[in-house]
Amino acid sequence: MELLLGTFQGMGADIASAWRFFSLVWYVVLPIMFYPIFLLLWVDHIQIKYAGTIEYVLLEIFPPQNLEKSPKIMESLYSAMAGILSTFNVLEEFIDGKFTTKFSLEMMGESGVVHLYIRTPKPYRNLVESHLYAQYPDVEIREVEDYIYDVPGVMPNKEWDLWGTDMQLVGPDPLPIKTYDFFEEDITGKMIDPMAGLIEALGKVGMDQKTWFQIVIVPLNESWSKEGHELVEELAGRKKKVKKVSVIEGVVGGVGEFAKNIIPALFQQPVWAKKGEEKAGEDPLDLRLTPGERKALEALEANVGRNVFKTKMRFVYLGRREQFNKSVVSSFIGGIKQFADMNLNSFKPDNTSKTFANFFARETRLRYRQRKIFRRYKDRDTDGKTFILSTKELASVFHMPDMVVQSPYLRRVDAKKSSAPANLPV
Repeated sequence: MELLLGTFQGMGADIASAWRFFSLVWYVVLPIMFYPIFLLLWVDHIQIKYAGTIEYVLLEIFPPQNLEKSPKIMESLYSAMAGILSTFNVLEEFIDGKFTTKFSLEMMGESGVVHLYIRTPKPYRNLVESHLYAQYPDVEIREVEDYIYDVPGVMPNKEWDLWGTDMQLVGPDPLPIKTYDFFEEDITGKMIDPMAGLIEALGKVGMDQKTWFQIVIVPLNESWSKEGHELVEELAGRKKKVKKVSVIEGVVGGVGEFAKNIIPALFQQPVWAKKGEEKAGEDPLDLRLTPGERKALEALEANVGRNVFKTKMRFVYLGRREQFNKSVVSSFIGGIKQFADMNLNSFKPDNTSKTFANFFARETRLRYRQRKIFRRYKDRDTDGKTFILSTKELASVFHMPDMVVQSPYLRRVDAKKSSAPANLPV
């Protein structure tokens, strides 16, 4: 008993000594410990404050009736958007909270009509309009009220239900999706516009039902291409993928390698491999790559040289409960699968954001997910998983639909506009 009591007394004395020491150095230790958390919270606070000063406008785009242009034309607009990328100094970034502003490319279907929108910061409205008019002279652009206010502010509720998901890439970011140059008919050479499938999927909804498709993009600087070039080197066989191992794995592996080679070393002189020595008789790269690998390597190299954007893509389906039909979701997923290439990359729903829940507290967790994705859609934020898309990839997914898209759901320019004749009497 005395021994136990003495032990507790010793522990108490140690704790008292530690507390006296901590009371002398806390003002040095605590700031260092909590600085990363403070910085994260501070940056989040000042960026929210700065974001509140940015004005946005929503522009509805009405494609021309007889458009005969490839999606490649749309790349000029995205290249111009990439030009707004700004570099901020330390004071601007950590005191003023400045960051590169974002654009949002959106498609909305309601009651059998599909609308195309571009949401842009107000200072860059002229940039968007001028590039669209330059490439599509007959396009019509109108500033409209935000359609997100056409539904109740709290979703879901007793009358409305919601299903939504963010999208993610199946493969690594640098690998491109199937782009517009792959959508070409073999016999006639005519383009098969992938927008046709998306418009049909978004437009096939009845009264009091809405489909929202959103692509939020933020320009990135050229440093991202390092990852792309590394993947090119790996696919070309010039750089081997090195697996990271822990210290314990390295020690165990080294002991195992030593034990495996110690006995043969007693009977023959070891041969040391020369650094950088090439394997004799190694086939050229063209012979080592399969057709699929060659195609992926060519597409990857072409994609690395373009301007890119950090991208958040999401889809939301809303409707009154009595007409709510989740088959709309399957139609959209089928439409977005057009951009899939198993040798390259493709989109898929992100399970961490998808509005479903199983097992315990199912109803509560489902409502939380539904309200979270609804709020993020309205805010056009980039929270959650993002990926990188180039100007070519964006032009493939969101562009002015060609005249071959004869969908009754798409709103186009009603009549061609032209200037008055110069010889009219005044």
